[in-house]
Amino acid sequence: MKNNFKIIDSHCHIYPERIAHKAAKSISEFYDGMPILNDGSIGRLLSHGKVAGVDRFVVTSVAATPERVTAINRFIADAVSSSDGLLIGLGALHPDGTDIEGDIKLIKSLHLSGVKLHADIQKIAIDDPRCFKIYEILAHEGLPVLMHTGDSRYNFSNPDNLLPVLKAFKNLTVIGAHYGGWSVWEEAAAKLSKFENLYVDTSSTLGFTSFEFVKNLLPKFDPSRILFGTDYPTWDAGAELDALFSLNLPDNVLRGILHDNCARAYFRDNR
Repeated sequence: MKNNFKIIDSHCHIYPERIAHKAAKSISEFYDGMPILNDGSIGRLLSHGKVAGVDRFVVTSVAATPERVTAINRFIADAVSSSDGLLIGLGALHPDGTDIEGDIKLIKSLHLSGVKLHADIQKIAIDDPRCFKIYEILAHEGLPVLMHTGDSRYNFSNPDNLLPVLKAFKNLTVIGAHYGGWSVWEEAAAKLSKFENLYVDTSSTLGFTSFEFVKNLLPKFDPSRILFGTDYPTWDAGAELDALFSLNLPDNVLRGILHDNCARAYFRDNR
């Protein structure tokens, strides 16, 4: 808790201790040498977040191949169950999985709160027909999906890929990472901000732009659908929070971004 606000970091990646350093390094390499704060281990997430004043963390990991889905989901579930309520877990899916229904059934049985997809790493576009079965089941089950969105280097997760999904699955709650479009932020705001089934998070934006850019970007979205996120282990939660607080937003807006909007997106309440 910071300045009497409850805080959920809505976008954190965690890895088993034995592969954490290697996994974090691979993310850095995927994004052309993007700096990494640390190795993405659970212990460092909790200690780092405590210093910054974060109360809870939404944690996930990406399944680069279908074969990794089950192991990742069990790892995330074990981390959540051992966290004394500090972690909120998202399951992994891969559109090429041979038993999507079974994977989602396992995610629900493990009491995970949603799903994470990363089209650019999985190399399958958000609007690929293989993904539509996933969206249909998630919408029916009431499970939200956090998607990496936006990358000017590829055409898997950009705004035009997301538009048909938002139109076709109006009952699906989508959280578009990085203000809905990493590296194509203004395009994302112009094309996506009107959709009521889309939330966006603040992660991995300030580090690539500027304070003034974020200050002008944030009002383009409905403040009730913005979630604070860091993309841990990439960015420093304390610095990201300081920047958000320095915008001098009204307390009710800040309260929503820091906590209530995330609780609504994943739990439909304010836990």
